[in-house]
Amino acid sequence: MIRFLIRLAGFLLLAGGFASLVIDGTRSIAVSAVTVTRAGDAWYALSPATLNLVQAATERYAAPWLWDPVLVSVLFVPVFALLGGLGFLLLVIGRQPATPIGWSSRD
Repeated sequence: MIRFLIRLAGFLLLAGGFASLVIDGTRSIAVSAVTVTRAGDAWYALSPATLNLVQAATERYAAPWLWDPVLVSVLFVPVFALLGGLGFLLLVIGRQPATPIGWSSRD
């Protein structure tokens, strides 16, 4: 059951990454220049309060160095790459284990 939920989340993230790629492609065609939406810009457009809350909580409770070099770098990644990468990773984690060669699959 957990494997199913992990794979479902992976497929949804992969679909979101593909939709973001289509949106960026359409926007690039419209302005005749390559444009990509960064993850930080998308998060700020969806919910600026939670972005500020995560920044404050990370700097206060986790470590100040974790926000600036690590999470800020992640927020500069294009949305399609971030969602697609996370979706692919979840699909790999949730895949069925391979049947060993030489063993009967009829148990």
